[in-house]
Amino acid sequence: MLKGIDAALTPELLKVLCEMGHGDEIVVVDANFTAASLGRGKPVIRMPGIDLHRACKAVLSVFPLDQSVQQPVAYMKVEHTPEGYASDVQRSVIALAGELAAAAPEQCAAVERFAFYDRVGGAYAIVQTGEAQPYANFIFKKGVIGAALA
Repeated sequence: MLKGIDAALTPELLKVLCEMGHGDEIVVVDANFTAASLGRGKPVIRMPGIDLHRACKAVLSVFPLDQSVQQPVAYMKVEHTPEGYASDVQRSVIALAGELAAAAPEQCAAVERFAFYDRVGGAYAIVQTGEAQPYANFIFKKGVIGAALA
C-alpha cells in the first residue's frame, strides 16, 4: 500500500500510467469490450470487480489530461441515440473528468463505435473493468505535470 494512492490502482496499472508519456492514451472500458483482440501487443489490465466510474476515479486521481488538445477525453457514442446523448455512466465519468482533471464537458467527445475501435489501436494500454453497462468505454489522453514556463 502507498499513502495517498487510490487502493484501486494496482501495481501493474500504476506502472503503465507512469510509463506513458505526453500524448499517450489509455482506454478504460466495460466488461463487454473486445479488449483481448483490440489490445494485442499492448498492456491489458483487468479490474473485474470494479465498475467504470470507480476505475476512472482511480485513474484520474493521478492522471493529468492533455490540455493542449481540444478534447482529451473521448467516449463511445451509444448507437441509435440523438446527438448529445450520454448514458448515466458516461455522464458520471464526464463529471469526474471535470472534478478531478479540470476537463469541461465540451472537452469530452462522443466517438462513433468503429471510429472508437480505430482509436484504441493507437492507445498505450487498455483497462478492462467489470462494468456491465454497454458503451461504457472512455479514452483519456495524457498531459504533462510541471512548473509553468518562465
